[in-house]
Amino acid sequence: MNKFKQLALIGSTASGKTSLAIALAQQMNAYILSLDSLAVYKYIDIVSAKPTLKERADIEHFGIDVVYPNEAFDVTTFIKLYQEVYHKCLQNHKNLIIVGGTSFYLKMLLEGISDIPPISQETKEKAKTYLQNIQKTYQWLYQKDPTYMSNIAKTDRYRIEKALSIYLETHDTPSAYFSKFPTLPTITEALPIYQIIWDRESLRKRIALRTSLMIENGLIDEICQLEKEYSRTPKCMKSIGIKETLAYLDGIYDKTRLIEKISTNTARLAKRQNTFNHSQFKDVIKGDIAQLESILLS
Repeated sequence: MNKFKQLALIGSTASGKTSLAIALAQQMNAYILSLDSLAVYKYIDIVSAKPTLKERADIEHFGIDVVYPNEAFDVTTFIKLYQEVYHKCLQNHKNLIIVGGTSFYLKMLLEGISDIPPISQETKEKAKTYLQNIQKTYQWLYQKDPTYMSNIAKTDRYRIEKALSIYLETHDTPSAYFSKFPTLPTITEALPIYQIIWDRESLRKRIALRTSLMIENGLIDEICQLEKEYSRTPKCMKSIGIKETLAYLDGIYDKTRLIEKISTNTARLAKRQNTFNHSQFKDVIKGDIAQLESILLS
């Protein structure tokens, strides 16, 4: 019996990961696990650029349409999903391709995360009071644990609340707590990582074209339906492509400006993704589409 194989295919948004991953999955008898924090939501189809039903017909995909837009999904949930998919691969003698642009999830698979302690209701209420002034709370936590807090943005409410809850519950700084409960990686064997690279101008053109196609394919109607069904409250409603379309529906943008805003914000996201990938992963095999096709599909 052949040994289980897995690899990761990463790259910025609009870099062409989907088509390459599907071709590779057909060649290596693999499932595909989507590494995309927006494609996990049902009904968010066009704006997430998730693989179409036709593209998913021959290759089984995981990590797509996992939760409803008003349900939570985070890196802990993703790791549990990976573990389920991994065992299914072993049962069915399949290999695995992990593909997407949310590379933070991949980083956590490789490095591991520490579970935070159970948080009492009393601590939750106390944290809620602190978070009424998030800037002051951030500075207070920074004074107690500059090493940990220097890696958290001052506007990252989720991670600030996590650090605060740990401190209020355990009386340990996050750094001290995580030193007692170190992280354990989920993927322990060497994982080949391939990254699709584009020059900036070519990628901008691809993003602009994809944005125009999204509008033609019904993006505005998709967002109208999402708002009607789930309101603007869920976290996913603040994603690129959704927030700009809501502004268009409010009359803030015309359609030309809508396309420009989505394209510009998507290009900025692509730059952040490339910066993250460059700084967080070592020994990555990089190339343009043609180069990686030559390597992977030969």
